[in-house]
Amino acid sequence: MEVVVAAGQWVGAAVLVMSVTGLLRWAVSVVPIPVVKGIQLGAGLSLIIGAGTSLLQPLHWIHPVLDNRIWALFAFLVLIVTQRLPRFPYAFAFFILAIIFAIIAVLTSHHRLPSFHVWHPHLILPSWIGPHRDAPALWMAIGQLPLTTLNSIIAVTALAADLLPDLPVPSVTSIGMSVACMNFTGTWFGAMPVCHGAGGLAAQYRFGARSGASIIFLGLVKLVLGLVFGETLIDLLKLYPKSILGIMVLAAGLELAKVGHSLNKGAPDLWENAASDSFSGRVGRIHRDLGDEERMERWTVMLMTTAGILAFKNDAVGFVAGMLCHWAYKGSEWLNKRNRSRLLRGERAPLLSS
Repeated sequence: MEVVVAAGQWVGAAVLVMSVTGLLRWAVSVVPIPVVKGIQLGAGLSLIIGAGTSLLQPLHWIHPVLDNRIWALFAFLVLIVTQRLPRFPYAFAFFILAIIFAIIAVLTSHHRLPSFHVWHPHLILPSWIGPHRDAPALWMAIGQLPLTTLNSIIAVTALAADLLPDLPVPSVTSIGMSVACMNFTGTWFGAMPVCHGAGGLAAQYRFGARSGASIIFLGLVKLVLGLVFGETLIDLLKLYPKSILGIMVLAAGLELAKVGHSLNKGAPDLWENAASDSFSGRVGRIHRDLGDEERMERWTVMLMTTAGILAFKNDAVGFVAGMLCHWAYKGSEWLNKRNRSRLLRGERAPLLSS
């Protein structure tokens, strides 16, 4: 636990430095939108694959009675039927159902139900240096930092703009500062290192969250449960039905993956400022039209990023693959323009000499 705490604090320190120095803002300005969309698509598909392989595939058809493939199929069918009913409280209804199933499972096993147990904070000293004078926490942080920066900061900002275009979008600096503060505070008292995942935002949006009030309410509920019941919640959470949880994770993954559809229509980099209105003084915005070749290039860059994430299960690999693909297209475009300019100069030379 001490090593995990130290790794979280290393990540928090790195994100804090990038936020204060403006490196995060610079990263947003240089990372092309197709790569960001590829990270979002890859994260969404990773959630879907994870839900299938880890939660749903191991289930049996009948046993156990309250957590099997039949319940997963039922939850999936209700999800499909109610997808055009935004006011239907799908997440709340199935959460209550899952809690009831978990309580029944606890009562029929050797586990115990949650009881009143006020949480008592205890200090955990991070292990920045290992017993052999190495730094395993630092290496863990280096491996986690690309995922935190790409999926939990850059992709979250872009996803917020896609899902809630009418609301102010938090800056990458503010999100980075939030991640740093969380990992510098709670980890001293046993909290796991945390970040703002794009999958979590997609899940909250898919199941009805549309404002900060919903997240504040969710946080307060979790805080009260933790303070009042403490570690006695563990047995109940262990028996939470994987059939229902798997379908909810799948729905969140689908919501996150869907943002890829706006790559060539509605993406932030496709909007340009038009001439200002002489009466109101407002600057209008027009959508830039793309040719077939540019559409295919953007689509390929996004899929290359996604392919790297899924093939290697590593956001950094996908990011590098997408950036290399993007630079290859830009390099080819630069060479073509250079060759055309040379041809034009070659045609005009005889006219100038005469």
